[in-house]
Amino acid sequence: MSSLDSFFSADGILSRYIPGYRARSQQLEMAQVIADTIANNGVLVAEAGTGTGKTFAYLVPALLAGGKVILSTGTKTLQDQLFNRDVPTIRAALKVPVTITLLKGRANYICHYHLKKTQSDEGISFNSREEIKFLKLIEIYARRSKTGDKSGLHKVPENAVIWQQVTSTRENCLGSDCPDYKQCFVMEARKKALSSDIVVVNHHLFFADVMLRDEGVSELLPSCNTVIFDEAHQLPETASLFFGETVSTSQLLVLARDATIEAIQHIKDFTELPEAIASMEKAARDLRLTIPEEHTRLPLNLVKQNPTFYPALNLLLDKITVLTGMLESQAGRAEGIENCWQRATELLSRIKHWVNQDETDEFVRWVEVFSHTLQLNATPLSIAEIFNKQLNAMPRAWIFTSATLSVKNDFSHYCHEMGLATAQTACWDSPFDFSKQSLLYVPSGLPEPNTRHYIECVVNAALPVLRASQGRAFFLCTSLRAMQQIHELLLAAFEHEQLDYPLLLQGQGSRSDMLEKFRNTGNAVLIGSQSFWEGVDVKGEALSLVIIDKLPFAPPDDPVLSARIDKINKEGRNAFMEYQLPRTVINLKQGAGRLIRDENDRGVLMICDPRIITKSYGRRIWQSLPPMKRTRQLLEVEKFFLEDNTDQKI
Repeated sequence: MSSLDSFFSADGILSRYIPGYRARSQQLEMAQVIADTIANNGVLVAEAGTGTGKTFAYLVPALLAGGKVILSTGTKTLQDQLFNRDVPTIRAALKVPVTITLLKGRANYICHYHLKKTQSDEGISFNSREEIKFLKLIEIYARRSKTGDKSGLHKVPENAVIWQQVTSTRENCLGSDCPDYKQCFVMEARKKALSSDIVVVNHHLFFADVMLRDEGVSELLPSCNTVIFDEAHQLPETASLFFGETVSTSQLLVLARDATIEAIQHIKDFTELPEAIASMEKAARDLRLTIPEEHTRLPLNLVKQNPTFYPALNLLLDKITVLTGMLESQAGRAEGIENCWQRATELLSRIKHWVNQDETDEFVRWVEVFSHTLQLNATPLSIAEIFNKQLNAMPRAWIFTSATLSVKNDFSHYCHEMGLATAQTACWDSPFDFSKQSLLYVPSGLPEPNTRHYIECVVNAALPVLRASQGRAFFLCTSLRAMQQIHELLLAAFEHEQLDYPLLLQGQGSRSDMLEKFRNTGNAVLIGSQSFWEGVDVKGEALSLVIIDKLPFAPPDDPVLSARIDKINKEGRNAFMEYQLPRTVINLKQGAGRLIRDENDRGVLMICDPRIITKSYGRRIWQSLPPMKRTRQLLEVEKFFLEDNTDQKI
């Protein structure tokens, strides 16, 4: 491999080729470590602070090394950035003839079979004329598009209901039995990915389709030489999801819809089937109604205390059993009926397995409830052993990188959770001058977060800071409830004090729309929950203040967290220090990372939670944050912003 100095130096190839490129010593060091890892088929866990240039630091050695590379990201934004901008830029600069494919989940591609079924209109009721108009646009687009990627059809909103009827799922895909298999957009995308040198995916697709050898894409991982996970801090959560088992009432309702359409089109003479479908659908809806709460997670012991849950679940099992038998008797009459029979069989098996699963220390069973759906989950308490098998399956390089993987440069929590016992670890600090560019403010006098009027106190403490910053703030909340309450209190306070700062609330539009409004107004206050803690990049004066309502400890009543805590404590270890605190630090670093995105940015990070000062573990938390100047005095904050305003006028 050529010397990396010739690429990353001040007068190197990247500086000459990319306008505005700035050589950084951290980037060169990181690239050299990654190059060695790739050459030795090693495992590297690398934390690189904001501004390090980690994307180029892993792309240059990966492209120079040759072979097949899988790039997996946590967000669609970074996935698109890599495919549309970063990889083509590096490819051109290095003059290497690599091919690149952006591979998405099947829900992003139009399905010819389901489009035709929907167009036939039998058994399908449209909720509005708009859906009929969207269907016509999709039909025209499917005829002329080479990819069938729904992102190419901007006239139909990404969240339009019609997309569910014209795309496939793993369950309702007919596979090679499909009459439109040769024209399948999904298969075409995957064939292209198999022959490409660089494949850009997201973490969900990686685990669903590659790690689990799902949907005929098992060739991707065995044939690749290097796997690079960017935004790798998200992997434990994603891996837990896909290494577990899940079945939901929504899957049953979709099965009922599809079976109804197939019955009308192919077996009208089998009159018993519609009644069996309707009975199963009603039983699925009734199961959801046994739990009145919405957006909640319940451990198995609480579910067992609900006297209506298991009778409703047993009735649902009876109805699925009857329906499965009927579908089996008619499966030979049409591919669609056979597919519905196979899906019913699979769903029945998964629900039975959830009900009859032995109580072990390996999995935790729990129920999640949404507005219209109930989901049965079995989640592994540890993914380390499962994931470690993937690492050792074949010699290849594995790179895990993010701005937030360690606690005070200690990676033991992340490596233990992911099963990376033998991984090399490395950390590169941000090149930004945080001591001059930023200020960490923890207001004095605030009560503990569990006190009754805590949120009101937080808003009262935040108001003078918002006046000093003249808006230009993210207010990051640890729960949706706190987010709504803070929004209501700020609305009233802004009106009372006649503060003309636009107030934006998460959910009023898509995240991209909200960010565009925030940037354009220049003095807005955006109140958000988890969606805005990471993957958001606002450079410049529009964002000069980040307020965090409290330390982002996960709710202790979360079924999976609670079970993992119990397991660690039973083993004689300290779950709080080993598991809960590191997760909190990593989440907090993500939120704090929204503030300084460029070497010219200036701003204040306000953490309202007094525990960062009063608790013994607080020191460990703030020492993991960037080296900002610290204060508890409002006067210091006002002075900081006053200097900021003076600099702008000069």
